[in-house]
Amino acid sequence: MSRHFISSGPGLPDWPSPISQAVVVDRTCYLSGQLSLDESGRYVPGTPAEEARRAFGNLFAALLAADFGPQHLVFVDIAFTDIGALAEVNKVYAELFPEGRRPARTVYEAAALPFGGQVKVMGVAVKSADGD
Repeated sequence: MSRHFISSGPGLPDWPSPISQAVVVDRTCYLSGQLSLDESGRYVPGTPAEEARRAFGNLFAALLAADFGPQHLVFVDIAFTDIGALAEVNKVYAELFPEGRRPARTVYEAAALPFGGQVKVMGVAVKSADGD
């Protein structure tokens, strides 16, 4: 079993804590939770939709650094500090993932997220044997 640890890459935030942004095990990529952070690792506040868009951008950057893409996502986990923002974030999710290609997902409300964030996303991506 091969393992590859991704801690940095183009467009990835410089996390202020010791984490791997992604870990690739064989053809599976496990993605750490992403928030609305800029490339320097500073929290960028916004509406839940804006924060979700930036967090997904960071998730996609981690995928690319691991030589995966959004089309490889099979599972997405979304945490909110206010589940009332679900409808707003669902619009972003529908834009990012086309009908018929949406990963399985879970959503839930968390008491708090790092840096005072409102939305955190993480996921799992899998490539088929032919790399698709």
